[in-house]
Amino acid sequence: MDLNASPLPEDDDHEEPVELDFGQDDEDHVESAVEIMRREREERRRKLKRDQPDDGPRPRPQQVRNDHATQNKIGGYKRVKETPQGWMDCPASGQPIDKIIPSKVPLDETFNESVPPGKRYSSKQVVNKQRKAGRDIGLVIDLTNTSRYYSPAEWTKQGTKHVKIACRGRDAVPENEAVNTFVYEVLAFHERQKPSRNPKYVLVHCTHGHNRTGFMIVHYLMRTQLSSVTEALNIFAQRRPPGIYKTDYIQALYTFYHEIPESITCPPTPEWKRPSDLDLNGEAKQDDDDDNGESAPSPDPVDDKAITNDDVLGDAVPFDQQDILRGICFKLLDFVPNGRANAQFPGSHPVSLNSENLQLLRQRYYYATWKADGTRYMMLIMRDGCFLIDRNFCFRRVQMRFPIRNVNDTPYQVVD
Repeated sequence: MDLNASPLPEDDDHEEPVELDFGQDDEDHVESAVEIMRREREERRRKLKRDQPDDGPRPRPQQVRNDHATQNKIGGYKRVKETPQGWMDCPASGQPIDKIIPSKVPLDETFNESVPPGKRYSSKQVVNKQRKAGRDIGLVIDLTNTSRYYSPAEWTKQGTKHVKIACRGRDAVPENEAVNTFVYEVLAFHERQKPSRNPKYVLVHCTHGHNRTGFMIVHYLMRTQLSSVTEALNIFAQRRPPGIYKTDYIQALYTFYHEIPESITCPPTPEWKRPSDLDLNGEAKQDDDDDNGESAPSPDPVDDKAITNDDVLGDAVPFDQQDILRGICFKLLDFVPNGRANAQFPGSHPVSLNSENLQLLRQRYYYATWKADGTRYMMLIMRDGCFLIDRNFCFRRVQMRFPIRNVNDTPYQVVD
């Protein structure tokens, strides 16, 4: 008797060893767990193939394109996002102008394959560079006409406000409504920063940070400081050399502010604009950041028609600014609104001067009189512009100037 021998198993615990013999009949073969799993998987595969007849290659599901996400492959090849023309060697940013920093557009990490490490300029690098110079960015205004350069979330997730004012870079200067929005956003931001000991800065960029960016900043200087277009252009050129280098932008500024310069001097095209970026006349091509990749259509020619009674004059202003302007009017007239959502401006609604309404002059004070026909407007004159007020108490900006001898005089006036 071998004492080292293992005890024999009980009858109910005894298992006969399974021998796999692929030459045996199916009825004598016992499948293992692995074989059962493989067989069931193969049966499912065959069933799916029977249920889906082969009608040719099935199209892949269409994916929604996200300009901020990397488009991995196109036609089997990896896509490399190209930088805007002339962007690589364009200086990153200029010096602040009234806490406004002109800059070229930052590019996110999806452009890294086409930008060498020493040339990269992302939102993180913008923040770090400006912080080293003692400047914190609190507002970013994007003037490009596309969304493919970066996601606004790169700014908002770190507490920086991002405002998109899309402006065409081809065949047109920024529209007046876009200029009104830009000036209002900057002024409102500066107003919110006044209580702060360390006010933050505004970063403004188009594609290269010269023409559209300079156009907006010159408008801001003209509306907030007593200067001429020539002076404002020179200020921008000193802080962001060489300044605005497109002739049509410079001419549009002089025309808008009713100034006739002795001569218009346009800076030469910057060196970082490669020869391939020049047109047949040797001048700088328009910025190419339109989403459709094609030249934007030229604006329709202005048709000099007679003004009718129902024509809308001036340019639209932001909704938030409308409320501010209404408050200024109420203050000037010592008028307390009754809390209605659309409080009417006193005097905007015309009342016919007949025998029945003559007694109204004894009951209420009327602020203005005007004849019965024509479009009825009041005008609010401010240091940064003039605004027409219609009978619905809505405001539209008109480019008019009312010089005053003493700059310390009241900056607000309401006239008929």
